[in-house]
Amino acid sequence: MEKATFAGGCFWCMVQPFDEQPGIHSIISGYTGGSVQDPTYKQVKTGETGHYEAVEIVFEPDVFPYQKLLDLFWVQIDPTDAGGQFQDRGDQYRTAIFYHTEEQKQLAEQSKQHLEDSKRFAKPIVTDILPADTFFPAEEEHQDFYKKERKAYKEDRKQSGRDEFIEENWNN
Repeated sequence: MEKATFAGGCFWCMVQPFDEQPGIHSIISGYTGGSVQDPTYKQVKTGETGHYEAVEIVFEPDVFPYQKLLDLFWVQIDPTDAGGQFQDRGDQYRTAIFYHTEEQKQLAEQSKQHLEDSKRFAKPIVTDILPADTFFPAEEEHQDFYKKERKAYKEDRKQSGRDEFIEENWNN
């Protein structure tokens, strides 16, 4: 088993795409990269702790390689937006790939460069690639939100503009 950590804006929207894949053993919503120990959602939501909302994925690389995780990550986000993602604004909603090994770092950097070279986007790719930091699981109500609060999740996602962006920029 290996770990992968991704920040793609609201962590509620980053669980389902990975959860549906073979070889994924767990996905935890949480916080990483900040200065406060054991932060709460209320603290992180202020944008003052330095944390990213993120997901930590435990996966079986022989079944679902890290490169496939990267490929799936990119198509969930707007990699050109440094101010957050979609309707969620602020540093806590920035995008980042947090690498756990030197191999993950190299693969992440290559995938970012490949995306930049593709010229898919006119603006630069601003998603950070950073060493994995302490990961703090979010409160229980945020875990598997898309399953537990289907109606609220669907409404939030609909209002966010994420799906329209994905359709317009990745599905063509």
